[in-house]
Amino acid sequence: MPKAAAARGQRSQTGGMVPGGAAALLLGALGVVYGDIGTSPLYTLQTAFTADNGAVVPTPVNVYGVVSLIFWAITIVVSVKYVSLIMRADNRGEGGILALTALIEDTGPRRARAKAVLVSLGILGAALFYGDGTITPAISVLSAVEGLQIVEPSLSAWVVPVTVAVLTALFAIQRYGTAVVGRMFGAVMLAWFLTLAVLGAAEVARHPGILRALSPYYAWQFFRTDGWTAFLSLSSVVLAVTGAEALYADMGQFGQPPIRRAWFLLVFPALILNYLGQGSLVLRTPSAVTNPFYLLVPSTLQLPMVFLATAATVIASQAVITGAFSVTYQAMRLGYLPRLSIRHTPGGQQGRVYVPVVNHVLFVTVTGLVLAFGSSAALASAYGVAVTATFLLNTTLFLVVARTRWHTRRTVIALIGVMLLSVETMFFTASLTKIAHGGWLPLTLAAFVYTVMATWRQGRQIVDRYRAQHDRSVEHLLRDSAASTPPPQQVPGTAVFLASAPGAAPGALAANVLINHIVHRDVIVMTVRDDRRAHVPDADQLTARVTHDAAPRVTHLDVRVGYRDRLDIQAMLRKATSRRLLAPDIDLSEPAYFLTREVAVNSPAPTMPRWRKQVYLFLSRNAADQVEHFKLPLHRTVVMNEETPL
Repeated sequence: MPKAAAARGQRSQTGGMVPGGAAALLLGALGVVYGDIGTSPLYTLQTAFTADNGAVVPTPVNVYGVVSLIFWAITIVVSVKYVSLIMRADNRGEGGILALTALIEDTGPRRARAKAVLVSLGILGAALFYGDGTITPAISVLSAVEGLQIVEPSLSAWVVPVTVAVLTALFAIQRYGTAVVGRMFGAVMLAWFLTLAVLGAAEVARHPGILRALSPYYAWQFFRTDGWTAFLSLSSVVLAVTGAEALYADMGQFGQPPIRRAWFLLVFPALILNYLGQGSLVLRTPSAVTNPFYLLVPSTLQLPMVFLATAATVIASQAVITGAFSVTYQAMRLGYLPRLSIRHTPGGQQGRVYVPVVNHVLFVTVTGLVLAFGSSAALASAYGVAVTATFLLNTTLFLVVARTRWHTRRTVIALIGVMLLSVETMFFTASLTKIAHGGWLPLTLAAFVYTVMATWRQGRQIVDRYRAQHDRSVEHLLRDSAASTPPPQQVPGTAVFLASAPGAAPGALAANVLINHIVHRDVIVMTVRDDRRAHVPDADQLTARVTHDAAPRVTHLDVRVGYRDRLDIQAMLRKATSRRLLAPDIDLSEPAYFLTREVAVNSPAPTMPRWRKQVYLFLSRNAADQVEHFKLPLHRTVVMNEETPL
């Protein structure tokens, strides 16, 4: 990758700090980002040797081969692809497949059709993330609670009720933000990774021959000896990297440096040491495949290990939950979802958000999966199909960004593409064998989410085109109204109108002038535009211009806000006054605020299939309240509806 591209990736990461500095960020990343991938040693190797759809016989060749596949899967997919390469493709500090999609929309291929296809792939990737993301909390918490059966088998009847209770508590604390959750969970995950490393290193020290599995020769020998079994084992090996996409999606929560440091300094070596230790144990005692993780633990420490593993597996769902918040926020900002209620949570680090509706939907879906499947073993067969498809999609989009935005040489693109896409294609095709065993579930959920996002995006494009064709400028509106009979009556005071596009007359202003026949002495037309930076510098936040200095006096105020900036219209007006962007005699003691609520209505025009129109209309009707979104005073705010045919 060119040095300039790497530099851009670093500069775009603004990286605010939470209390406690870099150490607190690293600890928070351990708790929030690495929970899913960090608990994979509990079941990955065991699944490879006990899976229903192609269990591997624990011969020396097969054990070395499986451990080698796990090592190189983690190295290529996580260390090389995500941590070293793809995290450079951030969108003003945010990660995830929608960040790649936004970069392609900005500087992607020139051909409109090619860009549209790539954007559709990005939306599909985000939908697949949701599909697989609903399974992760369910299987993680179920695995945690099922560990209690090792202590007391008679507790098996309580597994599902306790799981639902734990999930309820887990989703309830999300409103307090990832800073609180991350610090609380980070300490547990620090102990978890240190324990993984110690257990694995102790076994490797007794039998250092297992280190030979780090050579790719043993993975090749495994395929050469029994190619079909080795291929099927990939559907189990992929469990070791299923948390990688959440790692990228959560980048906006903590920033690149803490995530990279946590991975290379602790998480990566701890995981590899533990997998090597489990492989060594299976070589010595083939019967240990029934549970190589717990049998690696000395018998006197197995009970404490059950509790630590229980806590760590509960934490594993956190990475997906926060990742879902990040992806949803990006989707809303990029126009793939309607306006949702968003809360910026405490902590000071960029991109920390809590999305109540997503939290509620995830909770209902995840608990429904727990009640329907009843065990982690039943859910395991559905795990991995969607996430491997996401791997392929974001690799494809990353290669496009590297070529079109960074102008990376074609030979470099080809080398990276062959390495990543060949590995991920094998994982994806191997995971397809799970579809009949439950893999259809995340694909069905992803199809639903994709339909919603694609429908909303297409509907917005239709509505925006209509508005661009029919909206008049403010000056045109006032000129026509002044010539009408009777002309609008001028009333004292200041009216603030929120506009969707610079220069366009808001529907509420047109209604005031043409229907109510009044116009305020001072009219401020504000256009709020989201910026893809975390913070917009104070000097760039506001620009103003007066386009009509006679009565009524019209001032256009353009506002730019970053995704970490709090959007407060009243505060922006005060700032504009203090910076003398508004006339000194404008009365802002009690201005009236006017919002235009766009009401999409079904039309006979064949713009979209009828059922998709109904989906768009439903989403539009249930969008978040504009008054709350802009933090306007209820007693001085008027909302006017404006119909727009769809």
